[in-house]
Amino acid sequence: MSYLVIFAVVLVLMNTYPVLASQDLLFASKRDSLKSQAAVMASALMELESLSADQVARVMNMLDSMGLKRILVTDPSGLILYDSTVQHPEEETEGPPQYRYALYQEVVAALRGSDVAYSRYANRTFTSTAACPIVYRGMVIGAIYILEVDEVQGSLLLNLQENLRSISLVIAVVTLVMSTLFSKVLTARIAALLRAIRIVGEGEYGHRLQPVGRDEMAQLAGEFNSLTDRLQTTEEVRRRFVSDASHELKTPLASIRLLADSILQTDEMDPAMVRDFVGDIGSEAERLTRITEHLLALTRLDSLPEGERWAVDVSQVTERTIALLQPVADAAGVTVERNLKPDCFILCTEDDLSQICFNLVENAIKYNYDGGKVFASVYRDGDQVLLEVGDTGVGIPEEDLPKVFNRFYRVDKARSRAAGGTGLGLSIVRDTVRRHGGWVTARPRSPEGSLFTAGFPRYLPTEKGAAQ
Repeated sequence: MSYLVIFAVVLVLMNTYPVLASQDLLFASKRDSLKSQAAVMASALMELESLSADQVARVMNMLDSMGLKRILVTDPSGLILYDSTVQHPEEETEGPPQYRYALYQEVVAALRGSDVAYSRYANRTFTSTAACPIVYRGMVIGAIYILEVDEVQGSLLLNLQENLRSISLVIAVVTLVMSTLFSKVLTARIAALLRAIRIVGEGEYGHRLQPVGRDEMAQLAGEFNSLTDRLQTTEEVRRRFVSDASHELKTPLASIRLLADSILQTDEMDPAMVRDFVGDIGSEAERLTRITEHLLALTRLDSLPEGERWAVDVSQVTERTIALLQPVADAAGVTVERNLKPDCFILCTEDDLSQICFNLVENAIKYNYDGGKVFASVYRDGDQVLLEVGDTGVGIPEEDLPKVFNRFYRVDKARSRAAGGTGLGLSIVRDTVRRHGGWVTARPRSPEGSLFTAGFPRYLPTEKGAAQ
């Protein structure tokens, strides 16, 4: 509709402006031409000392009327001395002739000494009048009035107007047809997009559009498909997460309930067995607590905005974390070796960095052999600070390396549960590292075990101490 309104305005202008401009041009041409003709006739009559009907008639008969409809010559009082429409004045009846005085505003203005000209268009005809004074030695001795009726120019102007109307009609029809076609095509594609949005809004994330062409609508369809791909991926991850979380929470709850029912349903149970069952219940409760804490940590990482950061020495935090986990390593018979370079500052928080170090070192201890080793290193590499944690443990198969950072993913589920793992630690590491602009990778360590590397943008020593 907007385009049709614009076209309508253009058509109206096309039908009015050229006609009005041509009409004004013809008016100006007519006025100039008649003024010139009147001036020529007045010059011829200026040679006469006084105007009389016979003398004026002789002079006017020698002049070419140049297609004029009427020519009047009057004396200073407006009395008509010559009228081109009366061929034989002597044949008129006695008495005052008809139209003896020229009572026209042009004649009145001319007798006052002004040159005037008027033109109008009506009934397909241009009607133009002009008058000028006849001056002899500075005195107005009469006036000349001429009238022109031009039907030819009027017909040309009418033809121009009719041609413009015909062209406008054709343009309007073509525009209407093309607008209807284009609008149907466009609205059909928009309607398809709206239907697709409603379908996806109802949960059918697998619905896709087929982009046609390379215009903006095709690009919009492509962006819609990309968005639905991301929605589908997010929905699949959410469902898998909910399923895995439900499964992980259900297992310790089922164990607790089974052990509690066993205690309640047995009338005379050995106290040692009761203590064992209660100890198992406590272990499952601790496992349930760890899963809940990890889930809450992941939720905070997903929802909380990035907070304030400051310069943190990775080597110092890693040293404190290893000292905290030393009793766990001693109990597992694992030796922790460290190579911590000084002046390795990054922008982070001590809590987040401690959590990263804790999860990596704890996993390296848990999934190691009795008598195995854990290697912790911190060093600078160009504009980055690298934290590496390797072990001589069970290792990770090549095909499982891309999945170890997924939530609830375990390489060996039985060993993970036995070690108290939740399958969320590495997910927390990955999300926390990315939160601070870093990256983390996992790869096999030669000749055995695994090697995890986390990289962070280095905080330059010249900026040390400045908070972000």
